[in-house]
Amino acid sequence: MLLKILQTGFMGGKNIRKMSQYKLTYFNVKGLGEPIRFIFAYMGKEFQDNRISHEEWPQFKEKTPFGKMPFLEIDGKVYYQSVPILRYLAPQAGLAGKNAEEDLEIDMIAGAYGDLISEVTRYRRMENLIEKEKLRETFINETVPFYMSKFETILKKNGGYLANGKLSWADLYVVGHSSSLPGLIGYDLNENYPFWKELTERVYSVPGIKEWIKKRPEAVF
Repeated sequence: MLLKILQTGFMGGKNIRKMSQYKLTYFNVKGLGEPIRFIFAYMGKEFQDNRISHEEWPQFKEKTPFGKMPFLEIDGKVYYQSVPILRYLAPQAGLAGKNAEEDLEIDMIAGAYGDLISEVTRYRRMENLIEKEKLRETFINETVPFYMSKFETILKKNGGYLANGKLSWADLYVVGHSSSLPGLIGYDLNENYPFWKELTERVYSVPGIKEWIKKRPEAVF
């Protein structure tokens, strides 16, 4: 289904070029697409939220640079990878660092979260149910505590944010994606990590994002 979303959240930083047309294509899930939807919502920027079914995916796959999603079309040109897309939009949204060092800190957080969720991707693709459950147990009992203890320390030190003591695209990235983890692997990071839960609530309370959450389509997970 194709949805055209117009958000009314506040604008931060530089404006995106007014005449550009944006079309985000992804499955009807939150996952790696939701952080991009969040940043558009944050800016109050109109975009096409193109949600496709698994049956429709083959016809789109050939048109993508690397045969994967989500991908963003900007004035008809296709760009793939959620993190580079977020990094591109962030300066225009006022969610990037003010210098190279701040950008490096944001990238570090995004990369660390990517390491955390790499096992989730493996889990989803595994067919052996016994091995799959072993990986899930490793994720919950070893991987999550290792990374989340670090994130909790960072959040406490940075005044409730993951980088530079202020809201950045990394916060939108981790909160937007982690909302899918209960459906993806049966685990909610908000349950055992209070500073992470506070970050989630803080991001959800941002005006544009709050409005988006109220009206977004119901996703599979």
